[in-house]
Amino acid sequence: MLTKKQSMSKTPRFVLTSLFFALTLLLSTSLSAQDAASEEGAADGIPTDAGLVSAGESLFKANCTQCHAIQEKVIGPALKNVHERREKEWLINWIRNSQKLIQSGDETAVALWEEYNKTAMPAYPFSEDEITSILAYVKVESTKEPVAATTAATGDAQVASTGNENAVSSGYLTAILVVLVVVLVLILIVLGLIVSVLTKYLKDQKGELSEEDQEVVGQKFDLQKLLMSDFFIGAVAFIFVALLLKTAIDGAFSIGVQQGYQPTQPIAFSHQIHAGQYEIDCNYCHTGVRKSKAANIPSANICMNCHTAIKTESPEIAKIYKAIDYDPSTGEYGDNTQPIEWVRVHNLPDLAYFNHSQHVKVGGLECQTCHGPIEEMDVVYQYSTLTMGWCINCHRETNVNTKDNEYYSKLVELHSEHSKEPMKVEDIGGLECSKCHY
Repeated sequence: MLTKKQSMSKTPRFVLTSLFFALTLLLSTSLSAQDAASEEGAADGIPTDAGLVSAGESLFKANCTQCHAIQEKVIGPALKNVHERREKEWLINWIRNSQKLIQSGDETAVALWEEYNKTAMPAYPFSEDEITSILAYVKVESTKEPVAATTAATGDAQVASTGNENAVSSGYLTAILVVLVVVLVLILIVLGLIVSVLTKYLKDQKGELSEEDQEVVGQKFDLQKLLMSDFFIGAVAFIFVALLLKTAIDGAFSIGVQQGYQPTQPIAFSHQIHAGQYEIDCNYCHTGVRKSKAANIPSANICMNCHTAIKTESPEIAKIYKAIDYDPSTGEYGDNTQPIEWVRVHNLPDLAYFNHSQHVKVGGLECQTCHGPIEEMDVVYQYSTLTMGWCINCHRETNVNTKDNEYYSKLVELHSEHSKEPMKVEDIGGLECSKCHY
């Protein structure tokens, strides 16, 4: 027989024990449900956890978007629910080496080869885990509703917009001068009104004014005398010289600055369609951007990777065919080739050194940092000023990308001893003349 005190001490233990078992049961049920969902999601061998999908997205956008989209057919078929149409093992073999699978006589591979005009798909030496991550990304994207493509503003409108933004900065001094002149005129008008009112008032007080005051009040305004006065001539001369100097300074600073320059190209190429709508990686066409000083103009054979099968009837594509002497009806190339005379848009003076690989690969900068929203441009134009001051400001404001780069380890350690701010490009010599000038 428990005493009242013992009964009360046992009660909390009983409650805690019951809660413990209830929580354990709830947790085990939850884990079982998650395992079941995971098994169901990976029944086709393609799990869809966030990390795997993220890795697959990076691989897909870097390697696949030039020929494939999820929701629509591009050069290759739409990939929506491809994991349901093909076995995972078959997809792995196809992605790694489609030609090998075709030559083996696989019926599905041969049928695809014939359906898409024998357009060769590049071989990708991915690991099985990498291909699985790509398939996981495709699987997740297949469940999403297609988003209607929006038409970006035309290049002309963009140039006008950019020009307006730049006009605010380049015409800043002009705006100040105009405002000052307007304010001066308003002040003169107000003073004139005040003088007119006072004069009228004083004239009504003739009996109370001395002769000298009456003489002052009775003076008439002489416009000719004002125009010939030293003050007026000096003021006009000052304004004229100020405007002349301002125009000369603006002209001097604008020498070599081609912001907004938008030449007409021999072949109409839309970055909005290729880089924007179809999300083709810039590096696919500009192959030198990560390994050389220049980004290089894409060669015609890169265009032909796609356009032997797509938009073959386009008049602009016909210009490419003519340049490389290609016959789309027979698929044969001739010997009468001609260079495509692309017009350079971005020019730096010979005295300035710029290395794309240093900025893109080492610095990790995106193309849009310097070239603006290139994926929205129908016709490319120079977005930034590309002046020395513009570069210097960037070096002053940009943090050095030191992640996973042991080269900077000692520099970061030394910098941390003297400053709590992140290490900027200027801290590693980014403002030294010899960095950019020979």
